[in-house]
Amino acid sequence: MTALAATALGTSALAEPIKLPVDSDDKGTVYVAPNVQSTEKSAETKGASIGVQKPDGAGAHGGVDTSGERPTYSLGASTGGKTSFSAEATSDGKNNAGVKAGVTIKY
Repeated sequence: MTALAATALGTSALAEPIKLPVDSDDKGTVYVAPNVQSTEKSAETKGASIGVQKPDGAGAHGGVDTSGERPTYSLGASTGGKTSFSAEATSDGKNNAGVKAGVTIKY
C-alpha cells in the first residue's frame, strides 16, 4: 500500500476529503482530492477533484466521481474570510442533478 493510499484510508471517516497539495505558494495551493474507496485488502480510486485554495479559505474545485453507475461531475466555489459562502453543482449528465449552497461563520 502506498503512503497516498494509507493517508487517504486513514481519513476516510472525516467529512472533508483529504486534499493533497500539488503546488503551493503565498497566493494559495493547488490540490488534488482523490475519491478513495477501500476494501479489506486494497484501495481503489474512483475519481478525484482538482482545486485551488487561497490562504483566506476562498477557492474553487471541479471533479468526477466514478463510484456509481454513471460518472458524476461537480463544480464548486467558496468565498473566504470569517463569513464564507459556498455553492456546488453536480450532475451525471442525464437523470441526477443537484445544487447545494452554504454559509460558514467562523468565530
